[in-house]
Amino acid sequence: MGKEKLNAAFLKVKERGDKAFVPYIMAGDGGLDALEEQLVFLEDAGATVVELGIAFSDPVADGPTIQEAGLRALANGVSLRAVLEKLKQTKSSRHIPIVLMTYVNPIYAYGVADFAKACEDAGVDGLIIPDMPLEEEGLVTRELKDHDIALIRLAALTSTDDRITEIANRTEGFLYAVTVTGTTGARSTFHDRLNEYLDRLSKQCEVPVLAGFGVSTPEHVKNLTTHCDGVVVGSRIVDLLHKGDHDTIRELIGAAQISKVN
Repeated sequence: MGKEKLNAAFLKVKERGDKAFVPYIMAGDGGLDALEEQLVFLEDAGATVVELGIAFSDPVADGPTIQEAGLRALANGVSLRAVLEKLKQTKSSRHIPIVLMTYVNPIYAYGVADFAKACEDAGVDGLIIPDMPLEEEGLVTRELKDHDIALIRLAALTSTDDRITEIANRTEGFLYAVTVTGTTGARSTFHDRLNEYLDRLSKQCEVPVLAGFGVSTPEHVKNLTTHCDGVVVGSRIVDLLHKGDHDTIRELIGAAQISKVN
């Protein structure tokens, strides 16, 4: 399935007249036994895709909330291998697409070919590797293609026009438009050029453009999705799940469900 499953999920949202909502959660925060229940809840709440983070000792893109979630997962003995095994066990009962977010080192430690096969066996549809630049991704692209795993690229506010064009042409599944200059974490304001940046990406990219980093309120969701195809919400979702506040999560996801309002 892989890329096809991702494409179908985004197409379904577009046909409804809605915007995509991709929650990020840390695999194993609360224990791996809670993962299936978390995924079922997010799907039932209306999430389009789930971005599933893998705890890592040096998470360069993660802010304090996600770092703390990673430490909780590591304290529970969670590993990349254990997450993939859990996903494999629940694959037949899961419908929502899964995008794995991990760093280069765990992939190399696993072995690129073995990792790609394990992702396919586990029903992983896409992959985000925030510390792998375009120039280095040839080390994984062949194996990911062999196992139909989409490689989702990130575009930064600081990227040049030429760089953005290259990223837009090469990304698969969707383009992750980073909305801040820094790490993840809830924010009250965004860069003055953000709307222009999202408009430009949307014009250049054939796959959906999703805004992520700092998105934390229903107002953020509504405002940003007037300039792109959806949002990724991480730190806020991680915090709310940790607190058990499912109602606020439903409210956040509902902000992207335009068809229910009109």
